[in-house]
Amino acid sequence: MSPTLSRVITSSAAAIAAAGSLIAISTQSAGAAITEEYAALGDSFASGNGTRNPDINLGCYRSSEAYGPEIAAERASTTLVFPACGGAVTDDVINTQSKSLTAETDWVTVSIGGNDVGFAELLLNCGGSLDEPLCLAKADEVNQRIDTDLGPKLDTAYASIKQGAPNAGVISIGYPRFFGSDISCLDADGITPNEATALNGLADNLEAKVADRSRAAGIQHINPIQQFAGHDICSSTPYLNGKAELNAADAYHPSPEGYSNGFKPLIRKIMG
Repeated sequence: MSPTLSRVITSSAAAIAAAGSLIAISTQSAGAAITEEYAALGDSFASGNGTRNPDINLGCYRSSEAYGPEIAAERASTTLVFPACGGAVTDDVINTQSKSLTAETDWVTVSIGGNDVGFAELLLNCGGSLDEPLCLAKADEVNQRIDTDLGPKLDTAYASIKQGAPNAGVISIGYPRFFGSDISCLDADGITPNEATALNGLADNLEAKVADRSRAAGIQHINPIQQFAGHDICSSTPYLNGKAELNAADAYHPSPEGYSNGFKPLIRKIMG
């Protein structure tokens, strides 16, 4: 073989190899671009309580009708990590749920804080076995917990998420109001106007605290109050369940429409 022909063959082989490497890199990059990992963390407002359908996991009440699975199903090539669990508190996010995150996680949503202050228990008891003065006193106690105790817990939870998913876009999701001007329906279950005002004010306080600590952590926050306005428990198109549920685990949680028409559009506005 002549030296010239040898050089031509060698150069051609090198060019083919280089081209092959470029094709491999391009293919890998394209694959990475269209495949995203989304983690839905948090409490019952993320796991799917209220859908009346815990079809994924009964113990944590994980539902395919929660916003996490619905968003993952709608977004092309999105893989869902779904550790959200009914009853979860910030310690669960810190010690367990955040451990499911990695440097490959692209998006994280988290709804947390309500159980740390006893919001759900308060809602379930007001208008029922408790009289109005006791309900209002309990609401004051919960507001105090929000003001004094919740902030540091949220700070630690958000830090654990950012540490677990350092490259992810992180979105915190707040809590809506449950009551509108009409509280005469069975789902309101005897809630008085004073109780409704106090509980809506508490929801506002909780939302404000979650928003404040989210900003401090440098993560995006969704305030759902306006989106849910006009879709309270006694409305004609409720995004929220009241107390009149066959399963108490569904009471005072988003309805299926609350997940699909309330939370999901707000999240997809950010995630795409």
